[in-house]
Amino acid sequence: MTARHAMAGDIIALLPDAAEMNSGTVIREPHAEIFRLVLKKGKHLAEHTAAGAITVQCVSGVVEMTALGKTQSMPAGTLVYLADREPHAVTAIEDSVLLVSMWLNRN
Repeated sequence: MTARHAMAGDIIALLPDAAEMNSGTVIREPHAEIFRLVLKKGKHLAEHTAAGAITVQCVSGVVEMTALGKTQSMPAGTLVYLADREPHAVTAIEDSVLLVSMWLNRN
């Protein structure tokens, strides 16, 4: 079964009830995607790249973002921009929810 993505004009709950709290794409368009990433405390995403420029917004919790040769704390209410294919890694310091927006470069 294919997951339903939000349509233009839909209101999207970024912090749903705990029972519904999971990672997943909420908007998918030909050249843009937005997805919610739910990370439990201690979860580490190894260094990787995205197929386009991204912003990562910490909606709740605290994560450490490693990119551009430095590791920085990202508490709730902060955002970082990374250029196309910039290597980065993320570690959840607390249970956290991130909102990742990608401007895709699918060449």
